Amino acid sequence: MRKVWIRGGKSVLFLLFLFILWEALVRITETPMWLLPAPSDVIKEAVIGFDTFSVHILSTVYLAILGLVIGCSVGLLIAIILYRLPKVNELLYPLLILSQNIPTIVLAPLLIIWFGFGMMPKLMIISLVCFFPIVVASMDGFRQTAPELKHYMQMVGASRNQIFWKLEFPHSLPSIFSGLKIAATYSVMGAVISEWLGAKKGVGVYMTLAQSSFRIDRVFVAIFFVMLLSIVLFGMIRAIEKVVVKGRNEGA
Repeated sequence: MRKVWIRGGKSVLFLLFLFILWEALVRITETPMWLLPAPSDVIKEAVIGFDTFSVHILSTVYLAILGLVIGCSVGLLIAIILYRLPKVNELLYPLLILSQNIPTIVLAPLLIIWFGFGMMPKLMIISLVCFFPIVVASMDGFRQTAPELKHYMQMVGASRNQIFWKLEFPHSLPSIFSGLKIAATYSVMGAVISEWLGAKKGVGVYMTLAQSSFRIDRVFVAIFFVMLLSIVLFGMIRAIEKVVVKGRNEGA
């Protein structure tokens, strides 16, 4: 625990150094705010305009979390189906890989045309960027179960379902949580992209309006919030991982 705090403290100090350097360079070169605002200007705008920005924050947080839950649930279900049914895996896994080569920025307008400007296309966009890391990480975790343990369970008469749920699934939890942490950062990005293409409120909308009016300080406020939300979601999943995986290990 002490090592974690030391490493975290070093990262915070380095980040603080970067902000100070940024502030100094902007002040020395007298860079105009519409080109590159100083960190102090960004913080000032975040405080002054918080009442306006808070409405957009709630919308993006709701979208990101709901899309993350849906995407991860679907991804885990697909991973279990592909692992348990090898023939289905041979048929669908290449298609899943191909689906990730379609740029989200191209697919999003099509989803909006097909499903309108409601919640569904936004959640579909977020789910699409979240589910693939879960599928890959989960399947890798299932495959990495020690073969001698599987052989032992087969010797004592365990069924295939029992081997999966009592051995392979618990052993895959570290890999599943690795996929969840990646998906958590993707969910915020997916939420912002979906808001760019059709929404009444959200950080993506706030960012677009700020950009069109050359309020670059507001653009940086939105960028910093996206980064902060990604870190918070990552930290939450990491905290859950420590409880769940530790509990599994102690149970074993």
